[in-house]
Amino acid sequence: MKRQCDGTEDIETLLNPYTDTAQLRITNMVYKAVYAIAHAIHNAVCQETQFVTQCDKNIRLESKQVFSELKKVNFFRNGYHVYFDANGDPEAFYELVNWQKSKSGATDAVTIGYYDASLPTGQQFRINRPITWVDGGTQVPVSVCSESCPPGTRKVLQKGKPICCYDCIPCPEGEISNMTDSPDCSRCPSEFWPDAQRDACFPKPVEFLSYDEVLAIILAAFSVSGACLAIITAAIFFHHRTTPIVRANNSELSFLLLFSLTLCFLCSLTFIGAPSDWSCMLRHTAFGITFVLCISCVLGKTVVVLMAFKATLPGSDVMKWFGPPQQRMTVVFFTFIQVIICTVWLLLSPPFPMKNVSTYKEKIILECALGSAVGFWAVLGYIGLLAVFCFVLAVLARKLPDHFNEAKLITFSMLIFCAVWLTFIPAYVSSPGKFTVAVEIFAILASSFGLILCIFAPKCFIILFQPEKNSKKSLMNRN
Repeated sequence: MKRQCDGTEDIETLLNPYTDTAQLRITNMVYKAVYAIAHAIHNAVCQETQFVTQCDKNIRLESKQVFSELKKVNFFRNGYHVYFDANGDPEAFYELVNWQKSKSGATDAVTIGYYDASLPTGQQFRINRPITWVDGGTQVPVSVCSESCPPGTRKVLQKGKPICCYDCIPCPEGEISNMTDSPDCSRCPSEFWPDAQRDACFPKPVEFLSYDEVLAIILAAFSVSGACLAIITAAIFFHHRTTPIVRANNSELSFLLLFSLTLCFLCSLTFIGAPSDWSCMLRHTAFGITFVLCISCVLGKTVVVLMAFKATLPGSDVMKWFGPPQQRMTVVFFTFIQVIICTVWLLLSPPFPMKNVSTYKEKIILECALGSAVGFWAVLGYIGLLAVFCFVLAVLARKLPDHFNEAKLITFSMLIFCAVWLTFIPAYVSSPGKFTVAVEIFAILASSFGLILCIFAPKCFIILFQPEKNSKKSLMNRN
């Protein structure tokens, strides 16, 4: 219960914070408060004119009048600016006091700076002297037993210790933390990957077999070179189309075979570059159809060799059952079957471009998804079936007389063809990312070069460098 003053108290013995001269800050506040009220009373009873100030000392003031004038006071006293804002609040001004030990060992309250809200932003807080702590040092003490965990790590509490004791564990692969003392790490979205510090997610680089790469340039160069080689070979055959060596090897199927080989070389170019809807559908179907056209021509030439040998036997009229019209129909029939397979594949589940984010964690592989794996392997399986059938017939015809020795060349070319595509299957399945496409292009180029070199190189050599052997007599007498 508070005791009211009755005028008999001794101010020297009064224990009150307002009479404690050791804390002059409070005394100064009282000092400014008294002056503020004095200024308010003065403003209420006095009127200032241009030359003199007139005051009515007999006026009876009400507290409301004093309070109203108190809000308007504005003066300086002992270096302090005293005024009130629209809400009646003074601007904040604080002295920053630090308890420091003097040389004598006594603890003094030392003013080391101030905070003045009336100053512009950035100048309100000032420290003029260094702060000393309990141990006398100037290093700021910490209130935890562990340093703060930087971004890229997360806090893990140490077992059996207070919660302020923890270890900083780096975020796992694929996760980040972007603030200090993070309790958890968050996983980046599927198309993003953390930086080295694991404090931010960045888009993964997109990878595909581009024309800017050395590997793609080399493959494209071989592809264009192979197409040019097929065109040059066709030109040589056309220029010498009346010679025995060209006519003896079924020139119509030879030109069709060279045309299909040109398409085989060029179709490998569709595998290079960023996959799109049309390129994904074109690359596999064009490859499947052109290779069946190629193998169908080789198969037709092999059957012609067998039929031609049987036609030389007495009483045989087998060639009239496998003349040029039947040969063309055979090529069209086998190719049409592949066209049907590709059409069904494209209608039911066509290939499409896809972002592969599972093969590599730190990058995206832009590739063509097969759509239907059954369709893809049906296309390859049909090519393989025709190749094996052609190889078997060529093996059966390899021991025919020498003037029908094209079967030997076909046998060797189909042996290379089958070997390339048998090794292609495991290489295709096991190759990651863009190297899958590179393996497929390599298989196309290797098998195409094998066919054109094995079947046409010996004939072109005779036509260009041994023209004396390019005669009917020489062909019939070769043993």
